[in-house]
Amino acid sequence: MKIIILGAGQVGGTLAEHLASEANDITVVDTDGERLRDLGDRLDIRTVQGRASFPTVLRQAGADDADMLVAVTNSDETNMVACQVAHTLFHTPTKIARVREAAYLTRAGLFDNDAIPVDVLISPEQVVTNYIKRLIEHPGALQVIDFAEGKAQLVAVKAYYGGPLVGQQLRQLREHMPNVDTRVAAIFRRDRPIMPKGDTVIEADDEVFFIAAKAHIRAVMSEMRRLDETYKRIVIAGGGQIGERLAEAIESRYQVKIIEMNPARCRYLSDTLDSTVVLQGSASDRDLLLEENIADADIFLALTNDDEANIMSSLLAKRLGAKKVMTIINNPAYVDLIQGGDIDIAISPQLATIGTLLAHVRRGDIVSVHSLRRGAAEAIEAIAHGDAKSSKVIGRAIENIGLPPGTTIGAIIRDEEVLIAHDDTVIEAGDHVILFLVDKKHIRDVEKLFHVGLSFF
Repeated sequence: MKIIILGAGQVGGTLAEHLASEANDITVVDTDGERLRDLGDRLDIRTVQGRASFPTVLRQAGADDADMLVAVTNSDETNMVACQVAHTLFHTPTKIARVREAAYLTRAGLFDNDAIPVDVLISPEQVVTNYIKRLIEHPGALQVIDFAEGKAQLVAVKAYYGGPLVGQQLRQLREHMPNVDTRVAAIFRRDRPIMPKGDTVIEADDEVFFIAAKAHIRAVMSEMRRLDETYKRIVIAGGGQIGERLAEAIESRYQVKIIEMNPARCRYLSDTLDSTVVLQGSASDRDLLLEENIADADIFLALTNDDEANIMSSLLAKRLGAKKVMTIINNPAYVDLIQGGDIDIAISPQLATIGTLLAHVRRGDIVSVHSLRRGAAEAIEAIAHGDAKSSKVIGRAIENIGLPPGTTIGAIIRDEEVLIAHDDTVIEAGDHVILFLVDKKHIRDVEKLFHVGLSFF
């Protein structure tokens, strides 16, 4: 697939890295020559220096015969104009744009072919807000991913000493919970993936990914670790777009405080939010945190745009008694360094956003793609189309499907029912199939499995 990525920032660079490793023809456009040289040295891609919305620059990047344009520069307006130019002059089939500003997103009819021709809108702030909200709803989870509109969820937890299943074989999970169906999709032990089998023994500190119907998630978590109590008191550092959206989404169910430096922004938040307490000051101010009883906080969320400020305020909050801290980290290189120590969960907006983008780039009927373990693995939701003659999966039991190495099928969503995958489960037409890949180099093989053969047409 020939793809033009506009913007070589964190999202554009990460997307280029994902796609270049999957044999796509990638061209990245940016005004920053140094950033382009760095990407060009690391990846097998073309680069073009120039303004992303200029017709001459898009033509130079190969827009005449591109399959897809992904506009992820830091400017909403540049992204929208680039999609308009690509549509009008080059008839680019698929145009994806990152648009941050809520004032654009709330206008019905603005993004269609008669107005601004954008096929897929990506709002990183909303993606990250939803991601954090799911983590708050599942205390103790490292990652929570929805499939089929939330009917099934994939959850990552760290196994702790004292969990009923720790030190025991996976096959005993069914004996422990006879009325709950679940499947362990993968285990990461000391950063190395282990393909789970019935005789696999879960060890303390393993990162365990399991899939289950939404109603059974807490029961399965309790097998791996002592359950954390439901959060009540939440402190948010940073009243920007993510901080505001998160507070708005959760303030009716939790006691929420926002700490924001900018006085004008504080006044705006006070007027906009219903029950959230807005405090003007620095989240790294020790006296302010003590005054606001940070030791009583169930969770402290550092959501500013400054990585260093987020890290320092999180470390201070943890030292002063906050039970759990989550931190947004924009530099992906920092994420692995800090997660799991004093900072419980590091959230990369780029990796949270990248899955939304990848779902529209994958071949075959791929509904959603989620990056796991900071990009090391992926979870994919694909729809099985065709019939037993035209499809490589329909009418076959899972044990008879030639899955690529390191790939497991975790669950199948059939109409409203969540079926946890077992060896004898047969896939039917229209099933939503949840797959887990610990080795992304096999992504093309998974896509081919869900291609429909010519006999179907």
